[in-house]
Amino acid sequence: MTFDLTVVLVLLGVTITMFAFNRPRMDAVALIMMTVLPLTGVISMSDALAGFSDPNIVLIALLFVIGEGLVRTGVAQNLGDFLVRQTGQSELRLIVLLMLVVAGVGAFMSSTGVVAIFIPIVLRIARNTKIAPGRLMMPLSIAGLMSGMLTLVATPPNLIVHSELLRQGYEGFRFFSFLPFGIPILALAILYMLFARRWLVSKEAAVVEETEAEKPRLMQWVDEYKLSDREYRLRLMAGSPWEGKALEQLNLRATFGINIVAIERKKNFSVEIVRPLAQTQLQAEDVLFLDALEPVDNIEALCQELHLQKLPFSGNYFADYSQEIGMAELMIPTPSRLIGKNVLDARFRSEFELTVIGIKRGHTAQEGSILNTSLHLGDTLLVIGPWRAISKLQSNPRDLIVVNVPVELDDVILAPSRVPFAVGVLALMVALMILGIVPNVQAALIACLLLGLFGCVDLNSAYRSIHWQSLILIVGMLPFSLALQNTGGIELAADSLLQLIGGCGPRLALAIFFSLTVMMGLFISNTATAVLMAPIALALAADMNMSPYPFAMSVALASSAAFLTPVSSPVNTLVVSPGNYSFFDFFRIGLPLTLIVLLICVVLVPMFFPF
Repeated sequence: MTFDLTVVLVLLGVTITMFAFNRPRMDAVALIMMTVLPLTGVISMSDALAGFSDPNIVLIALLFVIGEGLVRTGVAQNLGDFLVRQTGQSELRLIVLLMLVVAGVGAFMSSTGVVAIFIPIVLRIARNTKIAPGRLMMPLSIAGLMSGMLTLVATPPNLIVHSELLRQGYEGFRFFSFLPFGIPILALAILYMLFARRWLVSKEAAVVEETEAEKPRLMQWVDEYKLSDREYRLRLMAGSPWEGKALEQLNLRATFGINIVAIERKKNFSVEIVRPLAQTQLQAEDVLFLDALEPVDNIEALCQELHLQKLPFSGNYFADYSQEIGMAELMIPTPSRLIGKNVLDARFRSEFELTVIGIKRGHTAQEGSILNTSLHLGDTLLVIGPWRAISKLQSNPRDLIVVNVPVELDDVILAPSRVPFAVGVLALMVALMILGIVPNVQAALIACLLLGLFGCVDLNSAYRSIHWQSLILIVGMLPFSLALQNTGGIELAADSLLQLIGGCGPRLALAIFFSLTVMMGLFISNTATAVLMAPIALALAADMNMSPYPFAMSVALASSAAFLTPVSSPVNTLVVSPGNYSFFDFFRIGLPLTLIVLLICVVLVPMFFPF
């Protein structure tokens, strides 16, 4: 063993130790090793940064954007609602159906991509069902890895092994050659996770409660700002003096002390929510959502005088309309132009498309009319209006800073009319990947551009959707693979394997080879593991005068059985943060599952691919 190899192995051991104790956090460890490895002279700085140009890293980032498009259009919400409808509040049924759906979808596209797309779906399900995310993220990750055991195109290791068979003159695997092993493995994995989920509860539940506490709910603001009984829902009847008038002409705030928060208007065969701007003209049959800044003494008399029809309302101050109407708390910063102006002079509706419905100075919400209240530095304003206007304000905090948005924002569908486009783009991407017309990363790029073209996602939300911590962790671990290759570590391991397995019986040799492949995957990615072990598998079979197919299949199955650490596969890395997992969570859940896959491999593979 050379000195350089010793240094690399020591650094690898230090990395795994820091991962195990989660000190510092994993992406920080990855950045440290990206810095330290080039200092050893084993690899260059360019080699250490090469992961940023890796197509798989770009693909993972793009799939986060595609997942965001599915969330913004409501596809993710509808799929999550479907899972909840089918399972109710049963966590057991939810895990079963979730793993079946993820594995089924992942059988026809990248398992990493499937997990990236399903993460926001699962987070929403966890929030709505009050289940800790950590009890669902691990089943999601395992199902994503299991999908690689179902078809030829589900994961890169399968294609690598298939290509190695073809390169050496053998017939490759068929599309469904993996199915006889993948189905029983998936079934046993689901049964196992129904038992193992109890090991993932206390820490994650605490995190959920803490996260829930950080974000207020709309009803909390209703109580805090005393908004109850201030809202009305009125239909504008034909012949009303308001009909055909622009809002700036009516001046309702000064005349009646009311704000029009939103307008519900019929459009062809649907209903749309119209933003109430100064130039907006009211039409007959419009439904007006009103906020009464001052008490209305006789609403029935007012309705009769103005030809308005009072409609039933919930008394929850528009909380039931949180898909269309948003709220946020804003703070006035030092350079704001609004300091010294009152609410009317500030022209909130014209400037920001929002309406001020409450003011808090210090910890006390002001009661009564707020129209003539002078705005001070540090005042907190509660505003109501379209979510899009609130999001726009978040990206331009010059005059107002968005300090709080409600938890209901996570459930808002920002582009519900774009569902057909999102589904069509996703189907196109999957088809391009299955048929191999273009590289997977190019298919994802096409999908992202089309999502932007059709308005399913915008640039700001696209950048925010990318989970940079996961990407840094993956990129930071890639240099170890190159360092092991440059120092002869991989060749040393290959020679040792051939010497170890050569004299064993076929099933024992298969079990040992599977186990060593899994162990190799602890240090390098499952794709790199397949690249290394596939030629060794065929050489071993030839040396033992046996068929190459059992050993080739064991490489593929072992490469997908990357359950033991968060860095064994990008699939695991993606769920570390949302599931709040530690290094040991993967090991204690993954070890029994790896033994299950090993048992299936040793028993079933020789039955379908005789030695």
